[in-house]
Amino acid sequence: MKYFTEKDSVETVLARTSVAADERLQEVTAALVRHLHAFAKEVSLTEAEWGAAVSFLTKTGQICSDERQEFILLSDVLGLSMLVDAINHRRPAGATESTVFGPFHVAGAPVRSMGDDICLDGKGESCRFTGRVLNLDGTPIEGACVDVWSDNADGFYDVQQPNVQPKWNNRGRFITGPDGRYEFLGIKPTSYPIPDDGPVGQLLTQLGRHPYRPAHVHFLITASGHERLVTHTFAEEDQYLASDAVFGVKESLVASYERLEAGATQWHCEFDFVLTPSNAVPPLSTSSTHIRG
Repeated sequence: MKYFTEKDSVETVLARTSVAADERLQEVTAALVRHLHAFAKEVSLTEAEWGAAVSFLTKTGQICSDERQEFILLSDVLGLSMLVDAINHRRPAGATESTVFGPFHVAGAPVRSMGDDICLDGKGESCRFTGRVLNLDGTPIEGACVDVWSDNADGFYDVQQPNVQPKWNNRGRFITGPDGRYEFLGIKPTSYPIPDDGPVGQLLTQLGRHPYRPAHVHFLITASGHERLVTHTFAEEDQYLASDAVFGVKESLVASYERLEAGATQWHCEFDFVLTPSNAVPPLSTSSTHIRG
């Protein structure tokens, strides 16, 4: 029997776990205990700091609702959401990289015809989005579903303003033909702040960080025989590309926007998406070793 001491804190806690407990639960909990105890010892955590942390987590839980998940927001601003995404979606060279899903996807968006306009409120600078959905070898993928959504010109998604924006504003699904191409009209996206009126926003302020996300368009692409792709494309030259509040930007996802001089459409953005076959072997990575310490 081990009694608790500062030196043997980890071993004492882990010794209480039943051998009958789920093996994966034991592995994850043991790593969590080791890292938590090592953290507390490294910074010589004070009782006042521990109490402040408990209060912060309590307030984080209290602000959560069916419409708002402050804990996911906390995970986002600490970079944990992106790390989990990276670990679980390692892709072979040439495949389009993934990024965080975000809280504003709505299932069942209307299936629209190629070239349709998804901007229903008439705001913003119009943009034609085009590109192809391809296999790793460059073969066009027929029947791929390109599910797209973005904020409006004011930086809000339709679900954030149900009595202001039309339903399905800046949303739609497009099914590719034999050429793998997609095309739709929307708007050039704008940067916007994540909700910063709660504990997470207060933490960002105390850390001297801003709450903004760079302008981006969300894509969820699915096709038979291929892994689901959740990603964004980011507007080049956005001032927040290198300081995204949730660390979602990847260099390969920064898209070019061409200014059009004639016609009603003001911008054009071309971007190809390369999907990973369902049976593809993910590349070896040392990412997982970083979380074991």
